[in-house]
Amino acid sequence: MSKCLERLYNGIVKENPTFVLMLGMCPTLAVTTSLINGVGMGLSTTAVLVMSNIIISMLRKIIPNGVRVPAFIVIVASLVTILQFMLEAYLPSLNDALGIYISLIVVNCIILGRAESYASKNPVIPSAFDGLGMGLGFTVGLSFLGTFREILGSGAVAGYQLLGKDTVVKGVVGKVFSHYEPITIFVMAPGAFFVLACLVAIQNKIKIESGKKVAECDGNCMACAASCDSKVEAKVEKKETVKAEVKEEVKAETPANADEAKSESDETKKEDK
Repeated sequence: MSKCLERLYNGIVKENPTFVLMLGMCPTLAVTTSLINGVGMGLSTTAVLVMSNIIISMLRKIIPNGVRVPAFIVIVASLVTILQFMLEAYLPSLNDALGIYISLIVVNCIILGRAESYASKNPVIPSAFDGLGMGLGFTVGLSFLGTFREILGSGAVAGYQLLGKDTVVKGVVGKVFSHYEPITIFVMAPGAFFVLACLVAIQNKIKIESGKKVAECDGNCMACAASCDSKVEAKVEKKETVKAEVKEEVKAETPANADEAKSESDETKKEDK
């Protein structure tokens, strides 16, 4: 269970696909014009991630190594097709809002990456939690982006007008909010890049100052965005270890080579005599 919770924590916080690994940027920048779109896209991706990880983990010993990637794509495509049919039937408005990006979940690098690096090498339950953690982390990232872009770009969030003349906020705060003029660029592509950059910068600043001091970092998190020296030290130690191993191998081979050379020279002398 501790391993499962670790996978869940890694996906949401430590290896967040949006703010740390920077994966799946196409839907991240395209569909996060509102909170509802972000949550819908995130939960859709989460459902496919969990199911694909479970199926691939169950079939990991059956799928031949040479065709594993095409097999993964077929599995993911089947799940996405089922998901799209369900959205068309039960949530047509969300399906229309997300559009082609539902179909593009098939080639989402988060899903194929987890299938290749984790689900194909681990048991079913940890793989399911790995997919759930990554999916929830992706959903959190899209939700934050959608919320900030919707508030700044239209003054509303989830259908409630918070800023602008039609604000639902009452009192003195409402009067202050009523003077806000929405900045429409935030619901466009340039606004998506700007908001994402700001959120990543804030996350990295908090991470560096509070949670990733050099003395406390173990240097094993390759996805860590903090600028610490432990990774450099780990690489130096690894190089020194490799050099030491090479020297030991050379020393081990040297006596044997010397004996062979000596025996060859003795044979040559005998032949000359």
